[in-house]
Amino acid sequence: MVGSTVHNAVHAHRRMRRGPGAGWVVATYAAIAIFLVWTLVPFVWMVLTSVKTNKEIYRDFTFLPKEVYWDHYEKLLTGRMGVWLRNSAFVSSVTTALSLVMGSIGAYAVTRLRFAGRRVVAQALVLTYLVPSSLLFIPLFQTVSSVGLSNTLGALLLVYPTFTLPYCTWMMMSYFKSIPVELEEAALIDGCSRLGVLWRVTLPLSLPAIAVVALFSFTQSWNEFLYALVFTNSQASRTVTVGLTQMLGDDVFFWGQMMAGAVMAALPSVVLYTAAQRLVIRGLTVGGIKG
Repeated sequence: MVGSTVHNAVHAHRRMRRGPGAGWVVATYAAIAIFLVWTLVPFVWMVLTSVKTNKEIYRDFTFLPKEVYWDHYEKLLTGRMGVWLRNSAFVSSVTTALSLVMGSIGAYAVTRLRFAGRRVVAQALVLTYLVPSSLLFIPLFQTVSSVGLSNTLGALLLVYPTFTLPYCTWMMMSYFKSIPVELEEAALIDGCSRLGVLWRVTLPLSLPAIAVVALFSFTQSWNEFLYALVFTNSQASRTVTVGLTQMLGDDVFFWGQMMAGAVMAALPSVVLYTAAQRLVIRGLTVGGIKG
């Protein structure tokens, strides 16, 4: 009886060491392949269309261009698209900087300081983030108009932190909880102020969370459409997401320029996520466990 139990335990241990069977491995790789095709084919199609001539797009259909045609990009960059890209880059960068600074200070205060209503503030951050933007654009438009920022990039700089800051603060809170308090107490004993502790100790140890917050703020600001459409109506103040809709004609779709504009609009997010993917994975993992 004992020998049979030991024999079964040994076989179970060997099966665990061998890992999943061949069927699971094949199914996993098949699922990954389907996901890659689903994700990459639209982007590849967009890139190929952006470097085709109009004749290859509309008449002589070809999957691959006979030669790379850069005129779509040149026309966009020398025209209004250059202004839209600069506006989006400026608004996204400033919004990211504001979210990092204000989110870090707010998260540190809620995580490390003791004051009445601290838990209520933390819960209010989540509730604020869950409010749909479609319910807020009317009161926000009234606010922007009352301070004289209508049809300016300043309106977007005032509005965009309303949806980036709550998430960024909550994410930084989750990561700050994983940092040992003893490190900060040692810095305080050595004469460091609270802001000094945040700058010299906490933030250097929170690079993964900072990467997640920065990428989230930048991509959300870069891709935002509703507020940019409502608060700006001139060519000089539009962002790239709203500007792309201006390429639609009455009965003609300029596919070459539209695809070139879409590639340029998607490229910053793709490059940033590719460059910082390790930090993003670490930040999301710790934030999800410690939240």
